[in-house]
Amino acid sequence: MSAEDLENYETEMELSLYREYRDVVGLFSHVVETERRFYLANSVDVQVRSDAGEVFFEVTMSDAWVWDVYRPARFVKSVKVITFKDVNVEELAKSDLELPKDTSFPR
Repeated sequence: MSAEDLENYETEMELSLYREYRDVVGLFSHVVETERRFYLANSVDVQVRSDAGEVFFEVTMSDAWVWDVYRPARFVKSVKVITFKDVNVEELAKSDLELPKDTSFPR
């Protein structure tokens, strides 16, 4: 497989993921962004924890969708994430769920 073939494959996978996101975003009420992943979820609980002077976040989500191009099953019933960086949780307003008319994928 050439580097160009690999790049084309990755581009197609990301386009497919974007299309899936576009199709499912209306099913969820929250967006959760961690240092490693992006999630859509209907229930989110963030707890700040500390252990031996280290502060970390424990994020529990249910009814979630994971933005991960390499994950074959992106819908998960529940997920718990431990992260040492900030967590961004936003509640989606219904107006946020309306996608622009131009749904072409940026290259």
